[in-house]
Amino acid sequence: MPESSEESVLLPVALHARPAGALVRAVATFDATLEIVYGEKAANARGVLGLLALGAPAGSTVVIRAEGVEATAAVKAAAEVLAAAD
Repeated sequence: MPESSEESVLLPVALHARPAGALVRAVATFDATLEIVYGEKAANARGVLGLLALGAPAGSTVVIRAEGVEATAAVKAAAEVLAAAD
């Protein structure tokens, strides 16, 4: 049965190419649709360019939203990657 999950994460660094790439790789295998929300902008978590376009600076909070069979696990994995970004 499809589920949904959501979690807020405080970014230790800006959402630049390295953490965006790590996020895309971390969520690639999950059976879920993920999006990262910053302010009024949202981006698919499977696309680096969309994530970079959010312009989320260090110290900002983003929301990770997911829907699908593995939504909870996908949000957890994404949150871990973003919280540990350098």
